[in-house]
Amino acid sequence: MTTSTDPTDIDRFARSQNAAPPARLGIRYDRDGRFLPEAGNTVVCHVRPGSIEEAALSAARARLTVMPEADHFAFTPVESLHVTLFQGILDTRRRAPFWPGDRPTDTPVEAMTAHFAGRLEGFAPRAPFVFRPVGLTPNGVVLEGAEEADRRALADWRDALADLFGCRHPDHETYVFHVTFAYPIAWLPDDRLAAWRNVLADALADLLAAAPILRFAPPAFCRFADMCAFEEVKRLA
Repeated sequence: MTTSTDPTDIDRFARSQNAAPPARLGIRYDRDGRFLPEAGNTVVCHVRPGSIEEAALSAARARLTVMPEADHFAFTPVESLHVTLFQGILDTRRRAPFWPGDRPTDTPVEAMTAHFAGRLEGFAPRAPFVFRPVGLTPNGVVLEGAEEADRRALADWRDALADLFGCRHPDHETYVFHVTFAYPIAWLPDDRLAAWRNVLADALADLLAAAPILRFAPPAFCRFADMCAFEEVKRLA
């Protein structure tokens, strides 16, 4: 089961709480909010274009983009909205346990993608699932399986994919499902946390009213060159 967070968890973005710059700054995106090459593959459930979910999530995202400190964040495109079901490999993270132990760590990403796609031939889809929103931070929406059956299905999917991919990340059991809106470029001034807390709470309330249950497209194995687009290689259900 994933872990719910405070729906207005903003303190961890405070300038006073962070001596170092954001961890992925300069690797995943730059100080101008431009996304940098960071190839990899993953299993995601895309937001369906034209769906209630797309409208509700886009509205929540839009509330954050008009904040005075919106330039403190690098926002991913609306078209890229998705929930990650299972993390694959990253070109920038070529080490155990993030890389399969049976494949050389200098293997090109595209070769790894082809390798995983081959392993997925004949993969038996697990039970379907739906999500519910449980939190909202500047990063995006925090999710969990809507009911216990959904949480069991999510765990089953992740276990099966970890066995197939041959890698199990340290947070495999505790991974928090989410829809990413943005990544921090700079930390927020402490005197602006209250304003952000209020906006996040209001946006989450509106999201829950519009889409208390979130249904995404079925899982798909995808490749990506950066965080702006996730191209389907193989649908898994």
